[in-house]
This record gives sequence, structure tokens and C-alpha cells, in this order.
Amino acid sequence: MARILLTSGPTRQYIDPVRYLTNASSGRMGCCLAEATIAAGHEVIIVSGPVQVSYPEKAKVIWVNTTDEMLDAARQQFKQCDGLIGVAAPCDYRPEFVQDQKIAKTGEPLVLQLIETPDVVATLGAEKGSRWVVGFALETEDRRFRALVKLEKKSCDLMVLNGPEAMNSEENQVEVLAKDGSVVASLEGSKTEVANRIMQIVGQRLIDA
Repeated sequence: MARILLTSGPTRQYIDPVRYLTNASSGRMGCCLAEATIAAGHEVIIVSGPVQVSYPEKAKVIWVNTTDEMLDAARQQFKQCDGLIGVAAPCDYRPEFVQDQKIAKTGEPLVLQLIETPDVVATLGAEKGSRWVVGFALETEDRRFRALVKLEKKSCDLMVLNGPEAMNSEENQVEVLAKDGSVVASLEGSKTEVANRIMQIVGQRLIDA
């Protein structure tokens, strides 16, 4: 049995006390992967941003809001895990300055200065040691090339490539890519079906290898 860390859902980067930047990630893929992980006999720890899905009762869930919070929690939990599946969609940018009070309308354009947030999977990948890391890449153009670049940059053992149509959807279509650039599998179907197949591949190539 492996202990697997799974990051899931979006994160929020606040502009003021009531407004924030985020994305359309629903956490469904993370939930399905958690269910598949448990069904395969493994232990799962989930670090999740705000979602409406219900994670499996057998999973340990740690709730976070911001990307920095996700990284801090994931780093702490990764110390006691055998591997990471980074399916979350953390917000890549945050406002350089967060207003203490709600920003009032003035009739003029509002300019936000955004800076990059830390890369959760890349940070954990750089610290993985003998552990394994599976990343997810959502791309809109040059998909496979960009996913393979991310695989190497983030020190991943496998990269799951999908597109924006996966967000907030019941279905998914993915390619599982290996470090040598080969396509391990092309999968399509419900997120439950895709998650089960991904976990079979993770088990064969990373857990039981």
C-alpha cells in the first residue's frame, strides 16, 4: 500500500476582502482520482482548494484557499508520502498588492499588477528524492510539446495532458506522457473511467515497479 498525496481543485488569490482571482476547476478529477486511489488499496491525503465536490470519507482532506497555502500544506504532507498526483489547478498569479477594504467603483479602469505564485508541483518535484510525481498539464496550443516541457521542468515521472474542455466537466480526454516523450496511453470517457485507468498506470509504472 502506498500513501499518496493528491492536490485538487482551484485556489483563490484575493484582490480585496470580497473579490478574488480563480479558475473553473471543479475538483471532480481530483475526487475521482481519490476514489480510484482508495479502490486500489492505497491511502490518500488530499490538499484541496475550495470545491463543491464531496471527497471520499476514507481520504484525509486538508482545505486551503491560496496557492501559497496549498504549497505549504502539500510540502508538509509530502514528507510522509510515497508519491504525489498534482491534479489541482492553482491560480498562477496573485495581485502584487491586496486592498484592505473593498475596492469602490470610480467609473475608471482598474489596473491590477499581477505577480506569479509559486509552482506547487515543480517545488515538490525538486524535493522528491526517491518519491515519484505525476503532474497534470492543461494546454490550449502545442499541447504535447508544452506538457513534455513541464514534465521535465517539474521533475515529474508522468504527465497527464488535457485541455480546457476538461474544466467543470463530467468527461475528460487525456494523454499520459512518459519522461522519454512517449505516449503511455490515450484515455477518453467519464472522469471516473479516466481516473481508474490513470491509477492503473501509476500502479504499474511507479508503485509496483
